[in-house]
Amino acid sequence: MTIGEKQQDIIEEFDMFDDWMGRYEYLIELGKSLPLIDEKYKLEENLIKGCQSQVWLHADNDGDVVKYTADSDAILTKGLIALMIRVLSDEKPEDIVNADMSFVDEIGLKEHLSPTRANGLVSMIKQMKFYALAMQAKN
Repeated sequence: MTIGEKQQDIIEEFDMFDDWMGRYEYLIELGKSLPLIDEKYKLEENLIKGCQSQVWLHADNDGDVVKYTADSDAILTKGLIALMIRVLSDEKPEDIVNADMSFVDEIGLKEHLSPTRANGLVSMIKQMKFYALAMQAKN
């Protein structure tokens, strides 16, 4: 599945909910299924800067794709990073770097988050792309 196809699936999933309470609950459920980061990566250098809550993100090069793991101390933020991992993990670095992430606007995510959470979401995406760019440079 391409990044675009994954985004389209998420847009369709969010369209099933009539209101934002349902969407928030869905995000929280997604957070519970997040592939957790190994405790050894819960370090200061893996914290995403610009997030209101603590979010640790780790990236591994797995052959020709990037695999992300993460954790957060806030349940909604866990759902947000789980959504980003679902879209970007197991993809080639160049595809991650070039991904437009338009689904974030299409599902209305930024406008329904507090300004600090919306900034944190942007920081998550930037960090994931930065890791991919670094891996792309190594290859």
